[in-house]
Amino acid sequence: MSETKRLLETHNLVKYYPIRGGILMKEIAAVKAVDDVSLYINEGETLGLVGESGCGKSTFGRAVLRLEEPTSGKVLFDGDNILAYDLERMRVLRKKMQIIFQDPFSSLNPRKTVASIIGEPLKIHGMKNRRERDDRVEELLRVVGLRKEHMRRYPHMFSGGQRQRIGVARALALNPKLVVCDEAVSALDVSIQAQVLNMLKELQEEFGLTYLFISHDLHVVEHISDRVAVMYLGKIVEVADSEIIYGRPLHPYTQALLSASPMPDPTLDKKRIILKGDVPSPIDPPSGCRFHTRCLYARDICKTNEPGLEDKGRGQLVACHFAGTVGR
Repeated sequence: MSETKRLLETHNLVKYYPIRGGILMKEIAAVKAVDDVSLYINEGETLGLVGESGCGKSTFGRAVLRLEEPTSGKVLFDGDNILAYDLERMRVLRKKMQIIFQDPFSSLNPRKTVASIIGEPLKIHGMKNRRERDDRVEELLRVVGLRKEHMRRYPHMFSGGQRQRIGVARALALNPKLVVCDEAVSALDVSIQAQVLNMLKELQEEFGLTYLFISHDLHVVEHISDRVAVMYLGKIVEVADSEIIYGRPLHPYTQALLSASPMPDPTLDKKRIILKGDVPSPIDPPSGCRFHTRCLYARDICKTNEPGLEDKGRGQLVACHFAGTVGR
């Protein structure tokens, strides 16, 4: 059996947004959107990244693509630290790293036809012959379940699900290895979500794609992910295989997220965990464990000592001083 290859790795990745004030507009504080995150994604797998809105998961996805420049840390793609790449090397690398955006309408240029939208990356990366581009666009549309006649239409002429399929086709145009799906189905109806998710899984098998799948919907993530990472206030608090996370969550935050997620079977009795308070500000996060201000089981050590990710067996990494001993 061949050894699993890590396609993407981040080491101590940090992304702060400076807040400036005063007459000289000096930096007076910073929004700590992503704070010391180390993760990896194996080639051909899907890593789900979940958490509440504002926890930093979309910023992390953009940072690994260098759509947002990280403040510090490393991003390794195929073993190379891409943060050391100049603009030309990054332009070449863009072929291998693509993104599907959350809003399938605002991410598509309303003034361009589908043929122009999907063909633009092909043109930028050297396919100058229009007939060749049109042939490739037609092939991509077929792959995502659309037809040749859709090439000459504009985005407003499509439904939300169809527009997202166009976004997927654009992301696949250059045969990427890694695709970041940034809340790729959250703007769609539930029935359309299922269709797009199934399509993404089929495309992954057909083209050997690797996904970073970002979502706040835990049931969506469960459906598509091989492993799941849970983020809270810029930090990773738990990482494990999907069936382990959903079968035996150990971090109190993960337990609370799962308890709040609606169950498709109304006959199942599930105890809801109600978190106290609001999410703290990422400008001034709490000391120690960032979750301690809302945790039902916080103790004195949680307020002063920040827990690191520890392996609790079967590759389940948890950042909690009392992981698995409370709330079970």
